[in-house]
Amino acid sequence: MKKRHLLTLMIAGIFIPFSIVAQNKKSKPNVIFIYVDDLGYGDLSCYGAKAISTPNTDKLATNGLRFTRGHATSATCTPSRFGLMTGQYPWRKPGRNILPGDAALIIPTDQITLPKVFKIEGYTTAIIGKWHLGLGDQINKDWNADIKPGPNEVGFDYSYIFPATADRVPTVFMENHRIIGLDPKDPIIVNYKSKIGNDPTGKEHPELLKLQSSVGHNHTIVNGIGRIGYMSGGKQTRWTDEELGTTFLAKAQDFIAQNHKKPFFLYFALHDIHVPRMPATMFKGKSNLGYRGDAILEMDWIVGQITKQLHELGIEQNTMIVFSSDNGPVLDDGYADKAEELNGIHSPAGPLRGWKTDLYEGGTRVPFIISWPAHIKPAVSQELVCQIDFVASFASYFNQKLPDGQASDSQNLWDTFVGNAKQGRKTLIQEGYSNLAIVSGDWKYIPPFGKNGPQLYNLKEDLAEEINVFDQFQEQAAILEALFKQEKN
Repeated sequence: MKKRHLLTLMIAGIFIPFSIVAQNKKSKPNVIFIYVDDLGYGDLSCYGAKAISTPNTDKLATNGLRFTRGHATSATCTPSRFGLMTGQYPWRKPGRNILPGDAALIIPTDQITLPKVFKIEGYTTAIIGKWHLGLGDQINKDWNADIKPGPNEVGFDYSYIFPATADRVPTVFMENHRIIGLDPKDPIIVNYKSKIGNDPTGKEHPELLKLQSSVGHNHTIVNGIGRIGYMSGGKQTRWTDEELGTTFLAKAQDFIAQNHKKPFFLYFALHDIHVPRMPATMFKGKSNLGYRGDAILEMDWIVGQITKQLHELGIEQNTMIVFSSDNGPVLDDGYADKAEELNGIHSPAGPLRGWKTDLYEGGTRVPFIISWPAHIKPAVSQELVCQIDFVASFASYFNQKLPDGQASDSQNLWDTFVGNAKQGRKTLIQEGYSNLAIVSGDWKYIPPFGKNGPQLYNLKEDLAEEINVFDQFQEQAAILEALFKQEKN
């Protein structure tokens, strides 16, 4: 038996055996993961949308691999992001559901993560955009000082984020550990249980709102929009919603410009098209689908600005862009922005049943595109793949051995992700809002939950999940039920 190297490296809080950081001669592509928020399977013209055109994202699909069975782990945001970052199903432990804006960090700092895989290989890593995985080691935190642990402690050299979602306080930008623009004379206080300070709320003063709440978003008003949670102070730190997209784009472009001569990994987590949908003024009214459609156009424009920069820097050929969404679509998500009234013939989930939070395919089957001009030939793949698999896949490409017991649900699908193989996952567990289903081959089994009995669908023959064939194929259902129990353990 060969002796193992005893030398270890300490990277962002995790000890890594020296053997997995050995140099290899494989190409080191720059990698940009563009993670869109609440974008549905049918929201892009390359996935069949007729009422809206997304030419820049379509170009990625035309020149790369477009997956028709690509999934987020979950039908809501925090769980999907946890699965992407850690390679572990989020439902395995409690506390990984949708987080409030004051939540503590839910990713263990001593665990392997997707950005750490790149750091081990010598990449410069960054997150720009939405985080929503918690900050600090407790709920009660001083928002006016350095807040850690956070993105930097789980593998990112640089972070420029907002803490949770745009509909939750605190509505501030953070660079690395600190909120931008802090004024010691106007300290920030955040509370999710009761009102604090004298800021008007949407519930008390709806006349001050430029975007009315349809349900729930009626606490502290920031930029004429009611939020979830209460916030006082930090007047000069608060963002303007119309500037979110362009601010994150500018920071992403700065990072690319500063690091393009060496390998980099950028997790570009867009705010679009999550609520409150308030795109830059130049996009308002451009889609004929209301602010939701306008936000899709803004998102597509941002994709085009990134690809244009890569071309100008001469690095587009060796830059891999992964484009996907954290969950399926939603129309009315708490704000009266007329998304339902103006939707018209548009089908945000395409041919799929279900929406954000749902166990049906529309909840987790999302746009899933990988472009790497130097190595990936244009194609459409029907293989079953999931965002949870990027940890194991990139680790395999870099000849890294993952630490025992970590990223345990992630599968090495590298050859499938770059079009060299037609072998996806054999099974996938999908998570709705606190319930689970399993897909195996063409079959999908949903165990009983609530008032619903067991459901079985043949996705090849019934993509829209309209016909529950559980009674006709109970033997097949029993096979999937056994697989489901096995996967959960």
